[in-house]
Amino acid sequence: MASRWIRPEVYPLFAAMGVAVGICSFQLVRNICINPEVRVSKQGRAAGVLENFEEGQKYSEHALRKFVRNRRPEIMPSINSFFADPQKN
Repeated sequence: MASRWIRPEVYPLFAAMGVAVGICSFQLVRNICINPEVRVSKQGRAAGVLENFEEGQKYSEHALRKFVRNRRPEIMPSINSFFADPQKN
């Protein structure tokens, strides 16, 4: 019965769905655990609107964003420069 539903042709679909579910799960856990605007506990919700700009800045300016801030948006810079930049003689 399982061979009728699980065929080798659907393995890429399972992989793509697994990656999508993993990314969604990561984002949900990240927001619940460290987002300053999400309050799960009753005391946190009772506090109302907090003006904690430092915590919000720390959340939004994470390490990946700091790493790519001053870099050119290229995946393979050596290949891009080879084809796009004029030859230097």
